[in-house]
Amino acid sequence: MQIDDNPWRGKGLPDEALADIPSPSTDADAPRALLEQCPAAAVTPLVVAEGYGPTVWVKDERARMNLGSFKALGAAYVIAHEAVQAGGDDLRRALEGRTYVTASAGNHGLSVAAGAALFGARAVIYLAAPVPESFADRLRARGAEVVRAGAHYEASMEAAQKAAKDNGWTLLSDSSWPGYTELPHRLMEGYLAMAAEAAEQVPDVPTHILLQAGVGGLAGACAAHFRAVWGDAPRIIVVEPEAAPALHACIQAGKFVSTAGPVSNMGRLDCKEASLIALKGLARDADAFALISDDQASAALPELAAIGLETSESGGAGLAALSHMSLSKEARVLCILSEGPAE
Repeated sequence: MQIDDNPWRGKGLPDEALADIPSPSTDADAPRALLEQCPAAAVTPLVVAEGYGPTVWVKDERARMNLGSFKALGAAYVIAHEAVQAGGDDLRRALEGRTYVTASAGNHGLSVAAGAALFGARAVIYLAAPVPESFADRLRARGAEVVRAGAHYEASMEAAQKAAKDNGWTLLSDSSWPGYTELPHRLMEGYLAMAAEAAEQVPDVPTHILLQAGVGGLAGACAAHFRAVWGDAPRIIVVEPEAAPALHACIQAGKFVSTAGPVSNMGRLDCKEASLIALKGLARDADAFALISDDQASAALPELAAIGLETSESGGAGLAALSHMSLSKEARVLCILSEGPAE
């Protein structure tokens, strides 16, 4: 495992391209208030993972809103917010005639599909070739239309953007780029509900927090909230696949850069370009960026399953990185189990 300190901690990247990009929200009250109106919403558990030496708290997102991952808090929150803004006598029909389109490695698409179905909208989800057909079936079961496009996530996103432009659909991405920040900013705000729960559940301030990242939405939102709550006390480490060092590469370069690499078995983290909102926040808030190999991610799965934390390589990436760190028994570590086992 490679781990590098962040030289931009506390000040952020000097990249002028980020000047007009908003920082991640820290308003956890907004998504929590909306979630209170959802019958499927419930606080997810914080569990103690044994056998690591230091105390390890794990925020378990595998049952979040019956969708299987933290992503349930993102796109569905954006769509619910738009339904409330649209008003009308029946919220279940508030967005009739609207089509939401996105690209996804799986879980984000489920959130779009579930949110659209709840408020009468249509969902079209573009999937790249490596995304398992089991995820496509789950999307269809939620009422979404699935379109296969491209050999990797970035290609499927290009196809989704073109479809949005050609058809007048609403693009709902979990990433952000120049000129596209409003919806992903609100989407990341939805993740604050998870971060706020975790901050309330831990019995003491963590000394270390490990946050896995693809485009960086989860990590960026959580890091912003944890800094707001605990200040500089925790050491926040962002964990990415070696094959997709989207954030790490930007931090090393001191500016936004695109990356390239082979397909990673950490499919939900296999993103070659960072979300600019997440990058702006994490350059300021993260202390270090770590890269783990596919083999290291896979090796952690039997160990996690043995303690009742069955997950995928993506969901357990933070805990996989922890296995390669030498921390004292006095350390207090917070990790997020972001999804259930791969299907």
